[in-house]
This record gives sequence, C-alpha cells and structure tokens, in this order.
Amino acid sequence: MIKLSDWEQSGKYFDYKGHRIFCRSAGEPRAPVLLLIHGFPTSSWDWEALWRPLSRDFRVLALDMIGSGFSDKPVDYDYHIFDQADLSEYFLREQNVGRYHVLAHDYGDTVAQELIARQTEPGTRPRLQTACFLNGGLFPETHRPLLIQRLMLTPLAPLLVRLISKASFTATMNKLFSTPLEPDMLEAFWTLFSHNDGKAVMPRLLQYIPQRRINRSRWVNAIVNTSLPLKVINGAADPISGLHMTERYRELVPRPKITLLDNIGHYPQVEAPVAVMEAYYLFLRKNGFMA
Repeated sequence: MIKLSDWEQSGKYFDYKGHRIFCRSAGEPRAPVLLLIHGFPTSSWDWEALWRPLSRDFRVLALDMIGSGFSDKPVDYDYHIFDQADLSEYFLREQNVGRYHVLAHDYGDTVAQELIARQTEPGTRPRLQTACFLNGGLFPETHRPLLIQRLMLTPLAPLLVRLISKASFTATMNKLFSTPLEPDMLEAFWTLFSHNDGKAVMPRLLQYIPQRRINRSRWVNAIVNTSLPLKVINGAADPISGLHMTERYRELVPRPKITLLDNIGHYPQVEAPVAVMEAYYLFLRKNGFMA
C-alpha cells in the first residue's frame, strides 16, 4: 500500500475558482492518458492499489474533486456534478490532454456520464475514447443509499454532521466491503475525509443524489446512446450499487459489457485490484486500445 503521506508528497495543487485542488500524475508523458475519477466520500487515494500497475501503460491522472480528500472543502459552494465535470475538463486542459480514457467509481461514475454527454455538444474539449465504470449509481432508480446518506438530505443534517466520529465513519465504511478493512486503510480513509473539516460539506456533496434524479434523462441517455466503448466492473455484493444495478444496465444499455466480481463490495479497486486490472485490460484489448 502506498502510504498516505507519500501519496500527498508526490502530488501537486492547482487553482480552480480560487480553491486549491490536489492532483497526481504518473507514467510516460506520451503514453495514452487515463483519468481516474474517485467516489464519495473518499478521494483519489482510492486508486492507490492500481496506481503503479496502470502507470506502466498509461499517463495516469487523478485529482481530489473539490470537497474531497486533500482539496479545498468550502462550505458555501454549489457542489454540482456539472461543476465537478468542469473541474475534470479544466484539469485535462491544464495537462495538455487531447484524448483520454476514463476509469470511474461511485460519484465519479456520474461525473463520467456528464463527460460522455458533453462529447456530442458544441465546443472544444478533450476527446473521450472509452469509459469504464466501477460500482456506482448509473441509474437513480437502482441506487440504494445508506440510511445516513438519506438522513443527510433532511433537516436533521446539521445535527448528524456534529455526530460523525471516526468510529461511526469507519463502521459505515466497513459495511461497504465484503470483509473488514485493515486498520491502516480505515485510518487513511478517515484522515482524508476529515481533512479540512470534510464532514461539514457532506450535506452539500450529497446533493448528487437528487441531481441524479433531476438529470436522469441526460445522464442515462449519455450511456445508452453513446458510440464510445463502455465497460462495467462491478462488485456484486455491494448493497448500494451491486448486482441489482447491473441488471438494470443490461436492460437499458445496448450490447452491455459487464464483469461481475462475486463476493466483492462497493470498492472493487480496493478489495480486488488484480481482478479489476484483468477485466479492464481485457476490455481495452478487445476494443483495440492495447496490444
């Protein structure tokens, strides 16, 4: 495991709308670009187990989205998926990226759906070549948020924010995995979540749940109608977006490409990084992007 202190020290910060955003890059400058988009309530460090293997074949880019990880977490900010997609495109332009692939997870899946939707719209932007989704709420009707997430969208949110502790946070995180996490992994997740008083912005970040409902047509149509190669790699035991989500994906998405990982929870890149790599590389080879 890459130590969290090493992860931060190897990264950089850039300015976005007056806020500091943490980012990392690795790999050969001329290699194909792979943008990793993390989920909620974690950060780019979610990808640490895949980072070194992927960087052998890609120029790998990742950031902590605003409100997450080591990036700024302003309380008075409109945390919208549209803005997180703007941030991703801004980052790509700053890195002089013309073409790229996406590997996304959870909240990041919705950001990726928005990036796909923009590919057919007017304007000059980096061109997306493929998208691969790990467990996430691609369809609002199949998303099963935890009770604490639902309550954070009610008037109880201010009280609940004050009640979040390291113990309650780590207990909730463990529910998302098929087996309990190692203490050092839980410690790192908590450090990143609590950095810059992260719990204060949880209610605002969780607005992505109603945003998914409001923008369902745009974001679902993006993956139903795109000509881009798509892939789903799914931890089937995930209570939030597991097997039930992939069943809906098969119903709606033409020629669905799905790899199910039995007995794996919501974070397959953490629980089963080797299986994720194998499935992802097979997808790329079948679509002519790897030898």
